[in-house]
Amino acid sequence: MTMKERLPDDGVDDALALVGRPRTDSPRAEAHRATPWPEARAVAARAAGPREPVRVPLGQGLGQVLVEPLRALTDLPSFDTSAMDGWAVAGPGPWRIDPEGAVLAGHVPAAGLADGDAVRIATGARVPAGTTAVVRAEHSRTDAAGHLHALREVVHGQDIRPRAQECRTGDPLLPAGSAVTPAVLGLAAAAGYDELTVRPRPRVEVLVLGDELLTGGLPHEGLIRDALGPMLGPWLAALGAEVLGTRRIGDDAEALYAAVTGSAADVVITTGGTAAGPVDHVHTVLDKAGATLLVDGVKARPGHPMLLARLESAGEAPGAPAPRHLVGLPGNPLAAVSGLLTLAEPLLRALAGAPAPVPYRLPVGAEVPGHPYDTRLVPVVHRGGVAEPLHYNGPAMLRGIAAAHGMAVIPPGGARQGQPLEILDLPWRVMSAEGPGGGAQGVCFT
Repeated sequence: MTMKERLPDDGVDDALALVGRPRTDSPRAEAHRATPWPEARAVAARAAGPREPVRVPLGQGLGQVLVEPLRALTDLPSFDTSAMDGWAVAGPGPWRIDPEGAVLAGHVPAAGLADGDAVRIATGARVPAGTTAVVRAEHSRTDAAGHLHALREVVHGQDIRPRAQECRTGDPLLPAGSAVTPAVLGLAAAAGYDELTVRPRPRVEVLVLGDELLTGGLPHEGLIRDALGPMLGPWLAALGAEVLGTRRIGDDAEALYAAVTGSAADVVITTGGTAAGPVDHVHTVLDKAGATLLVDGVKARPGHPMLLARLESAGEAPGAPAPRHLVGLPGNPLAAVSGLLTLAEPLLRALAGAPAPVPYRLPVGAEVPGHPYDTRLVPVVHRGGVAEPLHYNGPAMLRGIAAAHGMAVIPPGGARQGQPLEILDLPWRVMSAEGPGGGAQGVCFT
């Protein structure tokens, strides 16, 4: 549906003239329009295709997704190397030690070995021609005559990493669609890469809305601390986004319109302003921006006023690239987390070209009350193969999610103890569910 289809046809051309006017939809109409939770996630996952691939220096690829399979550009290792510090030896011992010689990593051996010869060698060094084994330093002794003796049986080829032991040139190492982790960067470097072809991280800007928010100090006189500003940027970065910044905007429709239409981000994330209060301007601003609502409310608790919109133009910001999508999160902290997991995470994954995580279920450790009609998302910790629900799971609370490993998906009507439930993992893991916060909270519902 488009915003103009949703708003009443009252002949007002400038949608900002509607600021402050109550929305005319009844609660029943609101509930009817809301999208079921599984469908909302599916819509978000289909809302955008992956961004165009780019080639980036190896050091800039972290957190992105490979567009092409990673194939070895060289044999690994590219020559026979010593796996240990010790002695390169040829033939059976004891061996004559070259008192002047030593083979170091990064150096080409000066000469090969003849049977009965031994030369010191460092880990990672290229073994001289003729070497039949490497004898570890701790497994050897030398005598007064300058001969090397092995203290253990020497097996042909021992402690030598032969050329191409790990892979040969052209071997597939990782498929397209693999996430670039620190280990992948190391593998790519070892395999000869200076650049990677990746899907760039989606660019995201966060707009925190509300006149009542403080950025420091204690709450006072009706003002509260902004919890979402410090949380959302790092959370989105953990989801793979490039966060352009977090801006705080008061309850000002014109300022919000300018920020939304002038953003250079692929996705704009707003907090608050998605309901029908006198200063909830998100719907009005989307209408003026010519947006198309893909999801307008979700049958989920907490977070049912969340929304997803596609922005069609740059509006009043000439030359500014239009953000492709806007995700409207509720203003309550845990409700905002629900919106992140429901709409933002699958949208960002689609933009990055990343594969969907494999869904899994765990039995719930206690009975969980449910909403009569909506899906409920509840913070849980994993303990002994069971998802234990946490206290402090109200829409405005963060104490539960701060200690959680994930969110359990509670179907309408609730879940009985032991019932397997889908778990949405968080993009990090707390140190221990029994540690600070987790053990103190307990696992029973109130």
